[in-house]
Amino acid sequence: MLAAKLDAYRLEREKRLAGETRSRQTSGALVVGGLQKRLLSSIEAFARTLSVHRKSVESTLKKDHEAEEVSDAWIADLERMTGGADPDAAIPETADDDGGIDGEGGAPGDERPDPSELELDELMTKATAASSGADRAGTRAALVRELALVDEMREIAEASRHDADPRIRKIVEWIEAEMCPGLSADSGPPPNWSDRRVIVFTEYDDTRRYVERRLGEAIAHTDRASERIAAFTGMTSRRRREEIKHAFNTEPKDHPLRILIATDAAREGINLQRHCRDLFHFDLPWNPSRLDQRNGRIDRKLQPADDVFCRYFVYAQRPEDRVLEVLVKKAERIREELGSAAEVLEGRAAGSIGKEGLRRDRLDEIAAFIGNLSADDRRETVNDELEGVRLRQDDLQDELDGLRTRLERSRQHIGIAPKQFRRTLSMSLRLAGAPAIAEIEPAGERETDVPRRFVFPAADGALARDPGWTAALDTLRERRRRGESVGEWRRRAAIRPIAFEDTGRLGEKAVQLHLEHRVARRLLGRFAAQGLIHHDLSKACLAAAADAVPRVVLLGRLAVYGPRAARLHEEIVPVAARWVEPARRSGALAPYGRAGERTTLASLQTALDEAGRRSIAEPVQTRLAASARADVADLLPHLESRAAALAERAKARLAERAESESRSMAELLTRQRERIEAAAGTDDRQMALDIDPAELRQREADRRAWKRRLAEIETELETEPRRIADVYTVRAVRVDPLGLVYLWPRTG
Repeated sequence: MLAAKLDAYRLEREKRLAGETRSRQTSGALVVGGLQKRLLSSIEAFARTLSVHRKSVESTLKKDHEAEEVSDAWIADLERMTGGADPDAAIPETADDDGGIDGEGGAPGDERPDPSELELDELMTKATAASSGADRAGTRAALVRELALVDEMREIAEASRHDADPRIRKIVEWIEAEMCPGLSADSGPPPNWSDRRVIVFTEYDDTRRYVERRLGEAIAHTDRASERIAAFTGMTSRRRREEIKHAFNTEPKDHPLRILIATDAAREGINLQRHCRDLFHFDLPWNPSRLDQRNGRIDRKLQPADDVFCRYFVYAQRPEDRVLEVLVKKAERIREELGSAAEVLEGRAAGSIGKEGLRRDRLDEIAAFIGNLSADDRRETVNDELEGVRLRQDDLQDELDGLRTRLERSRQHIGIAPKQFRRTLSMSLRLAGAPAIAEIEPAGERETDVPRRFVFPAADGALARDPGWTAALDTLRERRRRGESVGEWRRRAAIRPIAFEDTGRLGEKAVQLHLEHRVARRLLGRFAAQGLIHHDLSKACLAAAADAVPRVVLLGRLAVYGPRAARLHEEIVPVAARWVEPARRSGALAPYGRAGERTTLASLQTALDEAGRRSIAEPVQTRLAASARADVADLLPHLESRAAALAERAKARLAERAESESRSMAELLTRQRERIEAAAGTDDRQMALDIDPAELRQREADRRAWKRRLAEIETELETEPRRIADVYTVRAVRVDPLGLVYLWPRTG
């Protein structure tokens, strides 16, 4: 009924504006088109906008003034406000608020208007102004008829705006079937939620508030109901947006959020596919690009689910829905053929609807036009575009292959496995007076793709007593809640378990420690410093190895320093030899060659992995301890000689890096100078009459800044390469023996 009344209102306005200018007719059509889009979105959105529009019609009748001509810029503003552009996509710098499940400072159903609604009143008043013709009486009579139609629509809308929308009922039924069994039960314990998540898209914030209120009422009696819904709109602050994205992409077992209600502010730049494969379009945008972008939040390559479901609604009794249904089906068909529907439908389908909206006297014509669109209409152009996409994908694949190669080389260069990493951190903890890292025993049979979890010893011992560790340990807690003080957060959020690998199922209940994690870096720094603090060679290691002969390894650290003791290079230097009883030696221990050294180090790695499984007899330990000082004396000259050769190689690489970075800096400064000279060379005097005085003043200020910068660049071209070269100048080389390792043949 409302759709029919609105179409009658369209015709009445067109009669009044028939003799007006094209711009005034366009503005009038935009107003009706905007009202129609809100009506197709929800009665709630239509009722709110209609109230604004009625004020503009009534104001025009009271003023009875000559119409003010409208400009193209004003029409563009009106088109933006009525849905031609995207007023909801802006991210305002609003303060965070703790109130409301929508995170916007109000309870569900808060009636705060968005910026577009505040501007729309003025724009509609201008669009509804009296005609500029001489027939004042006829114009007033037409406005009276229009106002009567508006009042009829308003009365119907106000009576219906709080009724249950059939789309809400369908969504609630789906939620009960797929997400919350027993939702409609009148008695019994509160229903529990499954791990499934869903997104509901709306075009207008009025509709979003209505949907959120109705769904909130439907799930109010369920487990943790207040935490199950969140909203993502143009008025949501940046901090709140990040919190919502984090929560929605968190493992469902770790966060209660299940339903995200979003306006088109969320249709770009946000990935939500990690734990969500279901999406509802509460309303349908007329622009196929927006439909694609909405679906793209979950329908993307990184979606782990095999099937993705993007659903929309059609009212069989509403003629306008036939066109939207044809548009969606055509978009799906062309997407199957070309991979993207937007390029084909963007201009032609949207153009067939036009700024005036879906006219009832043209619905069949519009539906037939869209239905007859073929991918062949723009296949050649689209194929060229897709070829460009393919080439970019090839370049991206090449880049990914290169990154994988670099990653593998880095792994080989670092040469550390999760088990070794954990043991190194445990050793550093013991050196700090804290317990070692202990594994959490699984309650049942371990799943193969769930990583092992460990307890980090932060609750007691040296770390708990050291204030310097507080900030680092905070990185092991769960995220701080909005409005929660630091003290409250630390008392509530315990240190989470840790893991050393992540298969994608680690969740929020554990933290992956990696080489760049703050806790790991602090422990590794402490561990690495031990060789400099204790360099008296009192450290010795004895391990049983699957080898036929006893071996000894002297380990040293080579450190190369630059200006202000900056560490430019560091590496561990090993010297390995076959161990011989001192009484049986005819001379000093002789180091192995490269092959023998590789064999010894491989045997050492295996022995360390099996540490603790086998013990070595006490007499053997006594003999080796007595020989340690002589063994160091034999191998230390070889260690120093090898370290000297490695230091020279490191100096050469540092010199190459200095030359490369100096050259890159000079090229960067030269390009910057060329860009500034090009910008400064633009003559604004010819455009002075057309440029705003404030803009001219800004241009003059820019020119003065450019002039100063050009002078600075000339100086930097001389000083910066020298400064970079100085950074990589080696000022000192230090070699420190770290320890002695004996590999003793194991028995049995």
